[in-house]
Amino acid sequence: MATASAAACARTFEHHVLDFLAYLEFERGLSRNTLEAYRSDLLQLGAHLQRAGVDVLEAGHNDLAGFLSELAAGGPQRPAVAPATLQRKTACLRSFYRHLRREGVLAGDPTASLRAPRKSQRLPHVLSRAQVTRLIDSARGTEPASLRDRALLELMYACGLRASEAVDLSVGDVDLRHAVLRARGKGSKERLVPVGRQAVSAVRAYVERGRPALVGARQEHHLFVNRRGAGLTRQGLYKIVQRHARGAGLEGMMSPHTLRHTFATHLLAGGCDLRAVQEMLGHADVATTQVYTHLSAERLRDVYHAAHPRASLP
Repeated sequence: MATASAAACARTFEHHVLDFLAYLEFERGLSRNTLEAYRSDLLQLGAHLQRAGVDVLEAGHNDLAGFLSELAAGGPQRPAVAPATLQRKTACLRSFYRHLRREGVLAGDPTASLRAPRKSQRLPHVLSRAQVTRLIDSARGTEPASLRDRALLELMYACGLRASEAVDLSVGDVDLRHAVLRARGKGSKERLVPVGRQAVSAVRAYVERGRPALVGARQEHHLFVNRRGAGLTRQGLYKIVQRHARGAGLEGMMSPHTLRHTFATHLLAGGCDLRAVQEMLGHADVATTQVYTHLSAERLRDVYHAAHPRASLP
C-alpha cells in the first residue's frame, strides 16, 4: 500500500512539474536550455525529498533550505554546487512553488523567505607595491613595443582601468598636460581619472618615440596599437600583461584586472576616500567598491604584525 501511495505521489509531482514547465515555455517564453535546467533541478529536489520521506507538496521552508544547504556543502561523492548554480536552483524552487500556489494547489508558499546559502566572498588578488614595481620594470628598453608596454602597465595601474577601457582609449583621451584621463566604462559612461607622474612620463615617451614608429603612415585613433599599427585588442593586451608577469616572476598570480584591484586597494590603504575610489573606478554602487576596504584592512593588519614590536609577542 505504501508503495502504491509513493507511486501516486510521484505521478502527481511529475504532473505538476510538466504543468510548470509548460507554463514557463508558453506563457513566459523561456529557452529550452532554461527549461531543461529547471526540470533537472526539480527532479533533484523530488529525489532528495523522497529520500527524506517528505511529500513535495507538503515540504516546508526547512525541507527546502536543507536541500539547498546539502548542495552547497557537497560531500565525498559529490562536489559542492557553485554559487551561481545555487542561485538558479533557488530561483527555480521559488518559481515552482509560487506557480503551485497561483494554481490553487497549495495554500501557502514555503519559499517566501527562501534564500540560497551565503557563500564566503572571494576577495580578488592584489599585488604588493614591490610586485607592481617588478612588473612595470620588466617592460624596459627604448624599442617602440617596450615603450608601449610600459605606458600600458603604468596607465592601467595608475588609473584602475579595465582591459576594455585601456584598449578603447584614443590619443585625445589622455591629457598629459593636465595629467587626467577620460575613460569609457560600462554602459558607455565616461569618467575622469587623475594620472600619476610616472604614468604621465611613460605615456609621453610612448606617444613621442614609440607610437609613431608603430603606426607609421596609418591613420589610427587608438592610443595603444599593435606591431602593425592597428588598435590593440583585449587578447593582445592580455598577452602583453602575461608576458611581463612571467618576466617579473608573477606568472599565474595575475591578470589585467589584477592591476585594477591593486589600484583600488593601494589607494584605500593610503587613506583615499571610499567615494573617491568609487568615482575613479566607475562603480555605479559604492557597495561594489567596499570589497576593497576588506582587502585594505587585511593588508594593514599584515603590515602591523610585521612592524609593531609587540604584535608578535605571545
